[in-house]
Amino acid sequence: MIRIYNKSNNPLPAYASKSAAGMDLRADLSEPVVLQPLERKLIPTGLFIELPSDCEAQVRPRSGLALKHGITVLNSPGTIDADYRGEIGVILVNLSQEPFEIQPGERIAQMVISKFVQAEFEEVATLEDLSATERGAGGFGHSGKK
Repeated sequence: MIRIYNKSNNPLPAYASKSAAGMDLRADLSEPVVLQPLERKLIPTGLFIELPSDCEAQVRPRSGLALKHGITVLNSPGTIDADYRGEIGVILVNLSQEPFEIQPGERIAQMVISKFVQAEFEEVATLEDLSATERGAGGFGHSGKK
């Protein structure tokens, strides 16, 4: 159970289907906002949440906005920490070549609630003190295309 305060006139976030991972977030705007090409803006949602201490909320793009209009969440996924009590805002960016108008109440992003583990580090003296693996330091496409 997540406690939520909604200062907007929009409905609370809800799952669109039985197996959906994300809930839609809506723009809390009094009038439309235009995002020019390559422009970014913080869009308010009017939502304030209280997450359990072992959870985070991840703010992610909506696939339809990304595909059809080039609108995405700039810091995707954005993380909302369990101890944050401010308003949830969504940093949207317009990666298209056309202006895009965000309407009041429009679904602008999705939010996924996820458990996490806080790690502790044990510092070692040399690189060789890390265990060897078959992969080793291979990264950034090391496994090829096929």
